[in-house]
Amino acid sequence: MKNKTTFYIGILGASLFVISSILGGILIEGYNEISQLISETYAIDTEYGEVLRFIAIIPSGILLTLFAFLAYKKLPRSKLTKWGFLIFGICYGIATVIVGIFPCDSGCNKEFINPSLSQIIHNLIGSLTYMFVPLSMILIGIALSKFPTYKNLSRLGITCGIVGYLFVFLFISEPTSDYIGLYQRIIESVFILWIISYALYLRNLDISG
Repeated sequence: MKNKTTFYIGILGASLFVISSILGGILIEGYNEISQLISETYAIDTEYGEVLRFIAIIPSGILLTLFAFLAYKKLPRSKLTKWGFLIFGICYGIATVIVGIFPCDSGCNKEFINPSLSQIIHNLIGSLTYMFVPLSMILIGIALSKFPTYKNLSRLGITCGIVGYLFVFLFISEPTSDYIGLYQRIIESVFILWIISYALYLRNLDISG
């Protein structure tokens, strides 16, 4: 499969996630991007939640899973890149599919009072995502640091991982903060930046080749 195809898969997967996050907030009257979670836009009781989940969230997760496994084949292979892309594919790609299938309760039940099974699964998978995705970026960044051609990608991966963990810490330590939505959006933006940067690099390999 050509690098250009992998590029399109990554960009489309990232775009679907971004579009659903923005559109979901627009469709809910009074929704506040700073204080409310992305998951609230497609929660169980939201009017357009099911549409967002099956048209955007779940397809996004499938595409990003494919992107992770295809991108691994296009970059220098090592144990670190293998584990990095495997963790990313599972904990971001597949995890996005799972949280789409199991949405959170109304308001995402931040106090976790009598949560549904769907809410429990949603929270568990979300926690694994934020615990391990920044690690995957750091592992890949470290692996690529050995190759001069990939120095910029290496620095980006390590930086994104560190910044991601910083805001994951704020996100976890202040679950009822008025800025919880902002923290989450910064985390997701870091992930999306990483995906787009790797996708663009693969496309440029085709062009330069």
